[in-house]
Parts: sequence; C-alpha cells; structure tokens
Amino acid sequence: MNFFNTVYESAYNNLIAGDSYLYILSGLKTTVIITLAGLFAGSVLGALLCLMQYSESKILRFISKTYIVIVRGTPILLLLMLLFYVVFAKSRMDAIYIAIIAFGLNGASHIAEIMKSALESVDSGQVMAARALGFTKFGAFYNITLPQACEFARPVYQNAVINLIQWTSVVGYITIADLTRVINNIGARTADPFFVIFIGILIYLGLAYAAYLIFKMTERKKRVRR
Repeated sequence: MNFFNTVYESAYNNLIAGDSYLYILSGLKTTVIITLAGLFAGSVLGALLCLMQYSESKILRFISKTYIVIVRGTPILLLLMLLFYVVFAKSRMDAIYIAIIAFGLNGASHIAEIMKSALESVDSGQVMAARALGFTKFGAFYNITLPQACEFARPVYQNAVINLIQWTSVVGYITIADLTRVINNIGARTADPFFVIFIGILIYLGLAYAAYLIFKMTERKKRVRR
C-alpha cells in the first residue's frame, strides 16, 4: 500500500501540482514543432545538396561535399550555440527559429548522404534499358530510379527522423523550454526527478514509435497500390 501511495504522491507532485502537465504538453509541442520544421528544412536542403553533387560544375560539387563534411562533423549542440550566441546574437529572432535553422542545416548534411547512397544503390542497367526503350532522362529517373531509391532510403531516413527527435533534447541550452528542459525544471522543483524523467522517456519513446508507425503506414499504402 505504501508503494502505491508513493507513486500517487509522485504522480500528483510532478504532473498535477502547479499545472505541471500543461508545461509538459507545452514542451512536447515545442519539441514536435522543432522536429517537423527542422526535418522539412533539412530534407529540402539535403535534396539540393544531393543534386549539387551530380552537377557538372566542380564548384557546386565542391561546395556540397565541403558543407556535408563540415556540418556533419560538427556537434549539433555547438552549432546551436554558434547560431544563438554568435550569428544571431544581436537579432531578435526567437530561439525556436534558430533551433529550426540549426537542425535544418545539420539534418541536411545527413539527408543528402542518405539520398546520394540510395540513388547510387539503383542498378544503372535498368536506367540504360529504360533509355533504350525511349524514356527521356527525366522519365527514366522519375519512373525507374526515384521509386527504388525511395525504398532504399526509407529505413535510413526513418532512423534519421528518430535521431532528430532525440537531438532536440539539447535545445534547452539556448533557453528553449522543450520537453527535456520542462521535465528537468519540474524534477528540480519537486526534488523527485525519477518519476518525471521516466514520464519523459515514455513520451520520447511514444514520439519515436509514432514516427515508426507513419513510415509503416506509408509502406503499406504503397504495397496496396501495387
């Protein structure tokens, strides 16, 4: 009985007292916004960087490869701090937007390589056969290369999404009240961090599983169409 009383007391102090659950929901919302916006920006920029690597211009290829090497090798926390405390230090830009920029820049370096590896995994013989049958260069890419490349890229891209969700936990270093920072603040206030940290872990697991389900659903829809 004492165990259940202790759990109830911890739950009340960490989730109910002081409307803590509202702060947790607010932190969750911030985490989701940064994740989705950063993923979108990273995917668009990553596609551009990937395209640049297939350019006939040596300068564009050099810029793309240099960007990927430098940004991918830079810890996201240091990139966040560089943008917040140096690049945008004198601006009035909201820290959330700075975080989205940082995750977009970082994610692009990883996504570009995912896309490039997926494209190179497609058998070039199939493209040559399509061209021989009268397909244009774009038609062969759209109908032959792209669908297969998407299949190859999906598992790795899914991992990148889950990693991005986890990486957002560092945005508290630039004063953003994300899920991790809110949980830390509640634990410090109640002096009972174990329960609220456990809840935080469950929420992050839920986000990761939600991402997994979304990819699984898209995969099933494609199978049904086939």
